[in-house]
Amino acid sequence: MAEKGVETKLDTSVLNAEQQEKLRQFKIKTRIDNEKYIRAHPEVEVLVGDFLREILLKRPADIREFAGDYFSRLNPSGDSKEEGNSDAE
Repeated sequence: MAEKGVETKLDTSVLNAEQQEKLRQFKIKTRIDNEKYIRAHPEVEVLVGDFLREILLKRPADIREFAGDYFSRLNPSGDSKEEGNSDAE
């Protein structure tokens, strides 16, 4: 099992050519969809920038705990206002 906080790169060589192409197309579509979302919601860049600035200023030992506290302060009620995933574009 991988260590906590350590990413592992997936070995895509075990996929056949058709599976690799499907994976490539999926990655491209995902990047395009993500870019569209970020362009439609410029506040994401502000939130991420503010969060990153706080991390670099405070340099917490446990970034995950810090992130939980940081974003909980933005929404103290804990309510999720996620609109859901819509493919009606």
